[in-house]
Amino acid sequence: MTRPARPAPLPVLVVAGTHSGCGKTTAALALMAALTRRGLRVQPMKSGPDYIDPGLHAAVTGRPGWNLDGWMCGPEGVRRSFARAVRAGEPHGAPDIAIIEGVMGLHDGASADGPQGSTAEVAALLDAPVLLVADVRGMSRSAAALVAGYTRFDPSLRFAGMVCNRVGGPGHRDLLRRALDAHCPDIPLLGLLPRDATLGLPSRHLGLAQAHEHAAWPELSARLADWFEAGLDAAGQSLDGLLTRCAAMAPRDATKIATPENLTATAAKGLSEGAPRRIRIGIARDAAFSFLYPENLFLLEAAGAEPAFFSPLSDAALPPDIGGLLLPGGYPELHAPRLAANAPMLAAVRAFAALGRPVHGECGGFMYLMRSITDAEGTRHAMTGCLPAACRMDARLRALGYREAQTLRPSPFGPAGTVMRGHEFHYSHLDPAVTAGLAGAAETAKAAEADRPTPSALPAPSALPVWSLRDRNGAPLGPEGVCAGSVSGTYVHLHFGSNPAVARAFVAACAAPDPIFAPAYGDSACP
Repeated sequence: MTRPARPAPLPVLVVAGTHSGCGKTTAALALMAALTRRGLRVQPMKSGPDYIDPGLHAAVTGRPGWNLDGWMCGPEGVRRSFARAVRAGEPHGAPDIAIIEGVMGLHDGASADGPQGSTAEVAALLDAPVLLVADVRGMSRSAAALVAGYTRFDPSLRFAGMVCNRVGGPGHRDLLRRALDAHCPDIPLLGLLPRDATLGLPSRHLGLAQAHEHAAWPELSARLADWFEAGLDAAGQSLDGLLTRCAAMAPRDATKIATPENLTATAAKGLSEGAPRRIRIGIARDAAFSFLYPENLFLLEAAGAEPAFFSPLSDAALPPDIGGLLLPGGYPELHAPRLAANAPMLAAVRAFAALGRPVHGECGGFMYLMRSITDAEGTRHAMTGCLPAACRMDARLRALGYREAQTLRPSPFGPAGTVMRGHEFHYSHLDPAVTAGLAGAAETAKAAEADRPTPSALPAPSALPVWSLRDRNGAPLGPEGVCAGSVSGTYVHLHFGSNPAVARAFVAACAAPDPIFAPAYGDSACP
C-alpha cells in the first residue's frame, strides 16, 4: 500500500498499561510493526528513563526511540524532547505518526500525590490520546470496572480507546464485549489480543533482553503485526480506523508542538547559537555499552561534538584525534571476560586518561573504568583501572530510582554546584573498602590497589566523590561516584535534557586546547 502523505498536525498515540507486566511493550511493538508494514514512518518514543524498550522500538521501526520524562526534564523539557525526536528523525523521512510507549501503569510515576514522571503526565503535556492496554486474564465484567477506573481517574486525559490483552476463546471475547459496552460505552474497544506465549520477550536482571539478542526481527515483527491486526479484527476494528481516530484527535491547543512549525521552534530551544567548532568525542557503543539517551547525543552534537563511536569489546585502539571519552551504561558484566582480554583497548583508555582529558563513565561505563568487575560467579575480571575502585555483582537490586545530582567541585559538566537529573538502576556495588576510602580514608583506597588482579605500574590516584545526590522527593542520599584526576564515574545515568548547559560544558572541556584537569594518575586533583 502507498504510504499516505503526513497530515498536519502529526498524529500521536500513547500506548499505556494498567500496570507493569500487562503486555504494553508487546502491544506497542506490535502496533509499531503493523504501522511500519503498512508503509508508515513511525517515530517511537518511551515515557520514563528506560533504555531497553527504545532499542526494541528501533529494531521494529528503523528509527531511534527517544525518552520523554517529566521528572527528569520538566514539563517544557518533555515538549522539547518530543520536538527534538521528530526533528532528529527527519533525515530518515518526516514521521507519519508518533507512538509513545508508557511506563509502568498509566498513573504511576515519581509521586503518589500527582502525575509527575508518569505516562499520564506525558499524555497531558502533549494533549495526546491514550490507548489503554489491560491484561484481562481471569476477568469478564471486572474488566469494565478496571477500565472505568483508569479512564475516569484524571479528567484531563483523552482516550482513543482500549485493547484487552491475553484474551481467551470466543466465550471470553463475548463477555468482554458485552461488559465494556454496558459499562464503558464512551471508551471504544479497539482490540481483543489473544494469548500467545510465543510472543513473550525474554528478560534478565535489568529488564527485557536487548534488541540485538532477540531472534531475527523481520520474522518477529511480521508475527507481532499479524497478532495485533487479528486483535483489531476480533473487536470489529481495523488499522485504518485506528489511524483515522488518531488523526481526528489532534491536540486541541496548537501551541503544544503538534504542527511542523512549532516542532522546529520548540526543538531549537536551549541549543547553542551559530555553528560551533566540531570536536571529536569518543563514545563507547557495542553490546556491552549501549545505554545512551538519544537526546544526550543530540545535545552534544548541537554543542559542537562529533561522535566517534568505538567498541571496547572488539577495537584495539581509540578513535584518533578525540578530546574526551564517554562510556555509557550497559551490560559489561555479561561481557567481562572479553573486555578483560582486550588488553590493547584497556591500555589505550588508561593512556588517554593519563593525558588529563575528560573521561566519564555511567553505570556500566563506570564499572569499566574501575580496577575490576567481580561477576555473579565470583570471578574477578581486570578492567582499565582508571579509577581506584572495584565492583561486585549482587543477586539483588542495589539501587533503583530517580536522582538529582549536584557537583561538589568544578568538573567537565560545569562549575561546582551544577545540578542535573537522572536515574539509577544497578545490581553491582562498590567494594566496602573503596566506599570507606571515598569517605576520607585515603590509606584504604591505596591499600585496595593490592587487590587488583593485574598490577599497574602507575601510582594509585586519590579519589573523591563526584557529587551529592537527592532522591525523587528531595531527600539527601549523600555523596556518590568516584573521580580521580580528569576521570569520573557514577552509577547515575544522566539526562542532559534536564540541564542542556551540561552538554555544552562537556563539549567545551573536550575542546579546550590544553587539559583543564590534572592527569588521572599521580595527582589528587579531581574534576
